[in-house]
Amino acid sequence: MRSKKRENVQVYDAVCLRSIRGVMDIFGGKWSFLIIEQLHIGTMRFNELHKALDISTKSLTDALRHLEETGIVERNAIPTVPVTVEYSLTEKGRAFDPVLLAMKKRGSVWL
Repeated sequence: MRSKKRENVQVYDAVCLRSIRGVMDIFGGKWSFLIIEQLHIGTMRFNELHKALDISTKSLTDALRHLEETGIVERNAIPTVPVTVEYSLTEKGRAFDPVLLAMKKRGSVWL
């Protein structure tokens, strides 16, 4: 019985680690959580994100592209002169709300 229980824990650990790795691959770099946190408030233009996060243009562009490719962020280009680009969370991106709230709660308790 004991080895069966240990075997179940190992399978659970492998599944858990695979899921965590998958989530971390989606988030990629250090800016992803902060971008998602900003977009949690609502749709934002590129320059609004740039100012709110005090991030380099290249880092913001790279992070937004990655989040768009993984289905977390939606990009909407408005045909104006110059082009206005807005970003918002997709349904998949909004699904991370409980995770961000748990991180906020954990941080307020332990940091």
